Amino acid sequence: MKKWIVIIAVTAMFGWAVYDLVEPEEEKVEVEDQSVSESESGEKMVAEGPATEEPETGLEEGQQAPEFTLETLDGEEAQLSDYRGQKVMVNFWATWCPPCRAEMPDMEKFHQNEDVQVLAINLSETESSIGEVEEFADEFDLSFPILKDEKSEVAAQYEVNPVPTSVFIDEDGKIQSVMMGAMNYDMMLQRLEE
Repeated sequence: MKKWIVIIAVTAMFGWAVYDLVEPEEEKVEVEDQSVSESESGEKMVAEGPATEEPETGLEEGQQAPEFTLETLDGEEAQLSDYRGQKVMVNFWATWCPPCRAEMPDMEKFHQNEDVQVLAINLSETESSIGEVEEFADEFDLSFPILKDEKSEVAAQYEVNPVPTSVFIDEDGKIQSVMMGAMNYDMMLQRLEE
């Protein structure tokens, strides 16, 4: 008798697991705000309501990039939405990171020569001092905004691992691609064209 109870319980759990895999809730499509009307000729027409839904926020291609607000080295506040309407490259970096150091001249050239806003988010929590970050910016004569992620909250929000990591965002604030590791100028151009 106990054997049958165990078999039934295992079968029920297996059946539920299969059902859950086949019918995940996220993929159920609902049609909202539709009304059916008839035209003068008697033909039925479906009118859709306004498409006011914002794209889903996330880290996947086509999703809305997560919003953030950080302080710049100059002490001003900057947030991602300030750059809506522009192509944006968000780069996560640190002064102690050799690949970050290697890509900085190309990032400056990219910022100067292309129609793109570079936002360099420094993982300030991992730095010895903000003075080192300022010296680094002066050494490479960087003209794009350098934002201080003093508690690594934005890096965590964007699931950054490793540095450097660059996120390319379109004019509508949607993620177009994510590149982990250092890039040269040609790679940046390729990502921008995509």
